[in-house]
Amino acid sequence: MPAQNEPELAAVLIAPDRELAREFLDTLPRTRAFQILADLKSYPPQQTLEIRARQLKPQVVLLDLATDLAAATELIKSVTQMTPPVQVVGLHTRNDATAILQSLRAGAVEFLYAPFDPATQRDAITRLRKLCVIETKQEPELGMVVGFASSKPGSGASTVATQTAFSLHRVTGKKILLADFDLTGGTIGFYLKLSHNYSLVDALQHAEHLDLALWNSLTVNYGGLDILPAPAAPYADPIDGTRLRILIDHARQMYDWVILDLPSVFQRISLMAISECERAFLVSTGELPSLHLTVKALKLVDNLGFPKDRFQVLVNRVDKRVDIGVADMEKLFGTPVHAVLPNDYFSLHRVVTLGQPLGAEGELGRSIENVAKRLSGAAGATRKSALAALKPAFSQA
Repeated sequence: MPAQNEPELAAVLIAPDRELAREFLDTLPRTRAFQILADLKSYPPQQTLEIRARQLKPQVVLLDLATDLAAATELIKSVTQMTPPVQVVGLHTRNDATAILQSLRAGAVEFLYAPFDPATQRDAITRLRKLCVIETKQEPELGMVVGFASSKPGSGASTVATQTAFSLHRVTGKKILLADFDLTGGTIGFYLKLSHNYSLVDALQHAEHLDLALWNSLTVNYGGLDILPAPAAPYADPIDGTRLRILIDHARQMYDWVILDLPSVFQRISLMAISECERAFLVSTGELPSLHLTVKALKLVDNLGFPKDRFQVLVNRVDKRVDIGVADMEKLFGTPVHAVLPNDYFSLHRVVTLGQPLGAEGELGRSIENVAKRLSGAAGATRKSALAALKPAFSQA
């Protein structure tokens, strides 16, 4: 038996062969080797696996090779390129020489087969532990990352993200970063009349070499916030997921709150960024096209495994005379509406014209400040507990 002080390795199990999965899982009480964060019943698409790995941060992927060796081999290649490193252990119904050879060539580090003899497993686990870095030191408290994405372009996600960031600063007095991730149409710099030479693209391009001096040259301080604006010219090149994660992790270490203004939730950069967030909001309006796209967006993020308690809906620009009420919206969405923001054209027009934060005097300002207060009140949950809350949602795939 392993020593009692040896922590279990955090693992994701991918096994379309449910009998194989059951037989393997039955051995875990004896080996105490793996903590199964998610039990996936089919081979996931590469993008889905990447998003789930970023959220769950497993050390090991336990992969069924018996059902479809070719598909499993492609997944191994994807997993072994992840950062931080994730080790792959192949599972099979028998001692299959072809499966062993192909999986090891693809990048797997161990191979286990039924009936999963505990002694053989322990030998493999001993070797595996040497490859897995098990963090035992107390991690410093990190900032909360919150994303705002629209279901339909023009729903006001940028305005809500920006004003929530200013409200959080007023409510908490904490250090806050506002980052404009809409690289093709970001407007925060325009609305706030910022003069800046650099943008979020420059930060992404130098993500591996960020230091305090470089960071200070990339950001603009305005109204007590540090702002990382979108580029002046639209940027449409693919975004490297590793650099995006490095950038957000860097920001999380420097700030108490990191507010991400994201483009439409259907864009890849939004999905990558949301996977790094502790909280994310989908901004809709009460108009039928926006409501329709919100329903589609909720189905998308649910299929990708984002838990509902961390991905919530804000309905913006609601008129008191609107035909569809909040209860009807919640029935349509299948989830509660986190907050309703009133249509306050004149306050927003003044804010944009003057390039100033929205105060808490008007109805819209008070509503956004309530969102900020609820956010700051919910920040007591640590990042570790947020990850623990993910496990049931991911295990249903």
